[in-house]
Amino acid sequence: MSDRPLNVLFLCTHNSARSVIAEAILNKLGRGNFRAYSAGSQPSGRINPHALQMLGGLGYDMSGFRSKSWNEFTKPGAPVFDFVFTVCDNAAGETCPVWPGQPMTAHWGLPDPSLATGTDAEVAHAFNETHRMLAMRIGIFVALPLKKLAALSLQAQLRDIGRMEGATKRAKDQS
Repeated sequence: MSDRPLNVLFLCTHNSARSVIAEAILNKLGRGNFRAYSAGSQPSGRINPHALQMLGGLGYDMSGFRSKSWNEFTKPGAPVFDFVFTVCDNAAGETCPVWPGQPMTAHWGLPDPSLATGTDAEVAHAFNETHRMLAMRIGIFVALPLKKLAALSLQAQLRDIGRMEGATKRAKDQS
């Protein structure tokens, strides 16, 4: 691994909740060592208001957040990614663009909090749970001794992180 901050891309279909939450968490937990980005294959064009409310309430810097296409990261001058993580099953099943630099990839699928129904408290709970599970995964990821791990060992650890509590069936079944 290099001495520069490592670039990480979180992908989800709509880039409105899970991928944005992951971007915010990694940019906070990994400041100086990682630079996180998020994108979607079919971006909704807006960040989910429940995600914005939760992240703002937790003190995250949300400047510059917007729902964007993964195509932005295939153009000249785009960051070269060291890691690409899908956080929804739909994005994991899609044919992703070819990312320059051959990043390591893993699927960290979680249920979509945007689909939560019920009272405001129940919807907020779904977003808080998504944040908790992503923060747990990302906390483990940033603590890995990346420079010391062989590529195959690192790939296996990235997949194991994706199988943690709350993982979708697709994430648990990944080989």
